[in-house]
Amino acid sequence: MVEVPCSGRVEPALLLKALNDGADGVMVAGCLEGDCHFLRGNVRARRRVERLQRFLPEMGVEPGRVEMFNLSAAMGTRFAEIVTQMTERLRELGPWRRGPVRDEEVGA
Repeated sequence: MVEVPCSGRVEPALLLKALNDGADGVMVAGCLEGDCHFLRGNVRARRRVERLQRFLPEMGVEPGRVEMFNLSAAMGTRFAEIVTQMTERLRELGPWRRGPVRDEEVGA
């Protein structure tokens, strides 16, 4: 787990690094849309994740391995549900072990 003050600080290169370092998938959790403490950071993060998802197949990575979720700090039960869903999705996809992906491939 990597904590940042705002999901808007998450760069695609960080997500690719997690995959390269052995993660089977990556979740970005941000504030609810319209409720970002840093104004539009969660919108910026969503755009980055969606852009990365479009490029992942070109690198041989299933887009479902990277996902963005919006929720508030008070939504602990929902967070647990999301983690469970993502875990199940990654189990279905199987382990990610296809070699390195480079951030320059997605313009990060």
